[in-house]
Amino acid sequence: MSKSRFFTGQPIFNQVLSFIPRGVVHQLAREQGSDHYYKNFKTYDHLVTMLYATLNQCTSLREVTTGMLAWEHRIQHLGLKAHPRRSTIADANKHRSAEVFEKIYLKLVSKYSSILPDSRRGSRKNNLYIFDSTSIALFEEILKGSGLSKLDGKRKGGIKVHTLLHAATDTPVMVRYSASAASDMAFLKQVQLPKRSVIVFDRGYRDYTTYNRFTDQQITWVTRHRDSSVYKIKQRCPINEHQKSNGVTADWHIELGHDHSPKAVKVKARMVNYKDSATGKRYCFITNNFKLKPLTIAHYYRRRWQIEVFFKRIKQNYPLHYFLGDNENAIKIQIWSALIADLLLRVIKNGSHSRLAFSNLVGLIRLHLMTYIELKSFMQRPEKSLLQKYKQKINWPTSPSLFT
Repeated sequence: MSKSRFFTGQPIFNQVLSFIPRGVVHQLAREQGSDHYYKNFKTYDHLVTMLYATLNQCTSLREVTTGMLAWEHRIQHLGLKAHPRRSTIADANKHRSAEVFEKIYLKLVSKYSSILPDSRRGSRKNNLYIFDSTSIALFEEILKGSGLSKLDGKRKGGIKVHTLLHAATDTPVMVRYSASAASDMAFLKQVQLPKRSVIVFDRGYRDYTTYNRFTDQQITWVTRHRDSSVYKIKQRCPINEHQKSNGVTADWHIELGHDHSPKAVKVKARMVNYKDSATGKRYCFITNNFKLKPLTIAHYYRRRWQIEVFFKRIKQNYPLHYFLGDNENAIKIQIWSALIADLLLRVIKNGSHSRLAFSNLVGLIRLHLMTYIELKSFMQRPEKSLLQKYKQKINWPTSPSLFT
């Protein structure tokens, strides 16, 4: 009996893992020294375990170990010799540096960046980056939380994830972590971008020295003006009727910075005042680009909403409400694992040309993680693929015969 294209000898999880070159993981493990003192639970084993926990939305180490133990007869397909125990996973999450997971993620971004761009976005937007942060609440005070304390003086812990998103690929290219109560300003200076890039960020990232560095490196920055910022108007530019009819109310050349000290940093900038016709809200944008049209500046900042959608996608589809460790390193590893899983599933969705909504695709992968079925066909036509697989199964003979 000939094999159907709906049947495969590998479970879906193994087909997902095939997008991660094992040689790259082993090489990074050697470079980072992440396999020292580990006889059995190597970096690749750790990565597979965390991806299983992420894709299966496990909320505890017990769910991870019992889930993998239930499929122990199939675990060799994943490249594991045996299922890991809870103590083994907990120890690795605490002591194996999260940096190796970051390196793996960045390698995968470099490998698959060419197939991630959305065709609806023009090439002109390929140089746009968005920088922002999101807070993830923790049930223990592992990192200092933000907001008001409770009546007993205690406060939930929280981690803030500072993310530089490449807009065209909708993919983070830099991620940094801090306590939720930490200031955002210290992280903008860590951003390094190619020449002629455009970066959009919220007004919380106010760093005049970095603003000037971006200007020197021919990088356009766009942000919102903070009411507490001091500035002087140097020139009022005329606005044509097209710009006025679309919401632009002012276009000024300004100088940011106060005169209280001769050492105070000054920034030559441009201020664009804009009124949203749909909501009636007024916005004040500042930038170092004096050539772009005022309306273009407003449109660039509007693209910042994309990173909010990204944060929402990550939090909704991956288990970041519960962490598999009570220490900072374990939390970072789990966040990197969620980013790796998100990248792999987006590569699969684009490669299979699936019309499924991304949340539906994540749900199907979770439900059929250990199902033996060809991944591409399953992503294109889930019900038809499963029905065909079922029909083939019931048509197989119950026992082999030499006379049929």
